[in-house]
Amino acid sequence: MASRFVDRAVIHLTAGDGGNGCASVHREKFKPLGGPDGGNGGNGGDVLLIVDPNVHTLLDFHFRPNARAGNGKMGQGGNRAGAAGETLELRVPSGTVVMTEDGEILADLVGPGTTFVAAQGGRGGLGNASLASNARKAPGFALLGEPGESRDLVLELRSVADVGLLGFPSAGKSSLISVLSAAKPKIADYPFTTLVPNLGVITAGSTVFTMADVPGLIPGASEGKGLGLDFLRHIERCAVLVHVIDCATFEPGRDPVSDMDALEEELARYTPSLGGDLADRPRVVVLNKIDVPDAAELAEFVRPELEARGLSVFEISTATRQGLKELTYALAAVVEKYRAEQPEPEPEKVVLRPMAVNDAGFTVEHDPDEEGAFIVRGVRPERWIRQTSFGNDEAVGYLADRLQRLGVEEALAKKGAVPGSPVTIGDVQFEWEPSTPAGVAVHMSGRGTDVRLENNNRIGAAERKEARRIRRDGPDGAEDETDDE
Repeated sequence: MASRFVDRAVIHLTAGDGGNGCASVHREKFKPLGGPDGGNGGNGGDVLLIVDPNVHTLLDFHFRPNARAGNGKMGQGGNRAGAAGETLELRVPSGTVVMTEDGEILADLVGPGTTFVAAQGGRGGLGNASLASNARKAPGFALLGEPGESRDLVLELRSVADVGLLGFPSAGKSSLISVLSAAKPKIADYPFTTLVPNLGVITAGSTVFTMADVPGLIPGASEGKGLGLDFLRHIERCAVLVHVIDCATFEPGRDPVSDMDALEEELARYTPSLGGDLADRPRVVVLNKIDVPDAAELAEFVRPELEARGLSVFEISTATRQGLKELTYALAAVVEKYRAEQPEPEPEKVVLRPMAVNDAGFTVEHDPDEEGAFIVRGVRPERWIRQTSFGNDEAVGYLADRLQRLGVEEALAKKGAVPGSPVTIGDVQFEWEPSTPAGVAVHMSGRGTDVRLENNNRIGAAERKEARRIRRDGPDGAEDETDDE
């Protein structure tokens, strides 16, 4: 039967879009000037990754890699704001590393409840009630909601274990973890029986620690041979690395010392992406299967050479349980020492980084693809572009006012922009026309219009009213009525 353990998955996340704001005017009998009452749109839902101690694999993401949070609702008249989109919570096992497709680590999720915002929901647009000011009493427009963030992320599970068992295939690692803990890994007399890491919890006196059985390694594992490249990452967090050596092997050219040296060479070639160096981790050597007479003699022969390297060596037999008690307490002592040497975890501090006084929040650059054109980059200008409905002239005029107050026009002038120069902000390119100087009041005009826009092809309210009259009375309806009088 195929394994159901999955320790790597690529997920495609989309946060919720923000709801559009509402452009509405309060209408009530005997109150002709009710004022704007359009509500704000709701914010889009976020996509969160949360560590759940009851989840042990990334299997769910393997079969369902696409996830999307709820969209925010649109605002409504009567100052009714739209509801926020539903946040999507995705449960991941402890030890999950979140990376970009390029391999950049974004988060290392360890410990129950640890949360990472994988995709940020879009902001809801403001309604015209929130956009009203002394200069613009009744805005005839509202802001659009921002689209939610879309991201493709790579999740990798790296086991959280204190002790990692290393060794060639069929060295007895699965047997060892099965007799020391309640873990029940698959055990058979052929190579690569273990295809997935197995975790076991071991108690030695007052010390409780976890042990990981990593699938068998072979020379070249750090380059992808065998199963090594897929599972070497599971030993990155281990405090102690245990070499389990098969002293009863009959393969020619193999002996306990050469087996350990071959695996040490693979560990030296492997670079942990979480930092640190595997060469600094304590080592323990386990000479296994001494219940076989020839294996016991070989273990006794090579033990002095290994101890001369400063290694702790234990002779054991998982079949007769010989030497297991000594090994268990020795591992507990090494784990306790490693834990004591680790720095005390500090509580997370909230760091506030205010914007610098001289930080404009945007940059103006020459467009390398078009002569005489410019590109404006910045969080606020690009967000304002996404929020603007370019089918509404008054909304476009409001955008021009915001960019002018931010200093974009002044920066463009300093860069050499002239009226008519192509300017790109976000996904929109337009011809730059200088607005009113700073400090001059906004031009007053009808709702939904802006006198600064020369090419206004939008049908106004008066034209629509005249068109309705013509459809009702005909083109000569008004003249016939005058003649009758």
